[in-house]
Amino acid sequence: MLGIRADRQSVRRSLTAGAGAFALLVLSSCGSDSAAKSEPVALVSPLWAGGQANVAVAKYILEKELGYEVTVEEMEEADGWKALGEGKADAILEDWDLPEQYAKYVEKEKTVVPGGQLGVTGRIGWFVPRYLADQDREVTRWENINKYADMFGTQGSGGQGVLYQGDPSYKSHDEALIKNLDLNLTLEYLGSEDAQLERIRKQAETEKPFLTYWWTPHWVEAEVELAEVRLPEYYAGCDAQEEKVECGYPQTDLQKYLNADFAQDGGKAAEFLKNFEWGEDEQNKVAKMIAGDGMSPEGAAERWAKENEGIWKKWLWGLES
Repeated sequence: MLGIRADRQSVRRSLTAGAGAFALLVLSSCGSDSAAKSEPVALVSPLWAGGQANVAVAKYILEKELGYEVTVEEMEEADGWKALGEGKADAILEDWDLPEQYAKYVEKEKTVVPGGQLGVTGRIGWFVPRYLADQDREVTRWENINKYADMFGTQGSGGQGVLYQGDPSYKSHDEALIKNLDLNLTLEYLGSEDAQLERIRKQAETEKPFLTYWWTPHWVEAEVELAEVRLPEYYAGCDAQEEKVECGYPQTDLQKYLNADFAQDGGKAAEFLKNFEWGEDEQNKVAKMIAGDGMSPEGAAERWAKENEGIWKKWLWGLES
């Protein structure tokens, strides 16, 4: 059924939503007499495949091994933080560092608490295909972008190079960076990760040049190897004022966050999510099964879990009793 979480009280309940912008998948629990297991665990799923892989596997283990009912709601990052802070969701499993949300919900309102590291280090940047960089390494330096603008242009870009973007809600200061570095580029928002992947694959089929906003880790590099463009080096505070930013992006140790009440009263589910930690290779395997091979999240999670008991059983240590 479709639904959205109500504000957390001593006992949380699930409401059925007749309409809304987000699809919410609810599966039945394995059954339990405990009060904790009668309450669904609500996970926020981001819009990109790697984040969806985290949620798929966590959901599978929570249901199959711990007997919880789990709901999943896909939403943009800021909306996910809001749901977490208001008690309408229990956990975000992959945050790419949103300082304003952290300041509001963790530091000021104290309705969200850190849930530990995911185990994956993320990096946002600009990328070109490896076959292009192998032909000319100078294309991977931002100072040379204007020199190659015509090569990255399209029929409708008016002589400017094109920097592909996906979903406009993704963390990015590229518009300001282009302006402040005086780059002859324009942004083309393709609307989603899937649309970006389609464009990357299409360009790569005939080894055409392209420039794209992208992030690592990502499973697509098993198909299309990418080379990062060296933007001006990031340093702490260089992106504090977006209108003045002239630097690239930091490496980010991706974090998990829990609703504060859930972290305290969520029992084994909360402890399991704190323990959930894996590497980029494992995340990429599941993400590729979902986004690349067309498997359902449930099917991908089940396949991964059956092949990797040694990893996920560690997340359950101390929880079975």
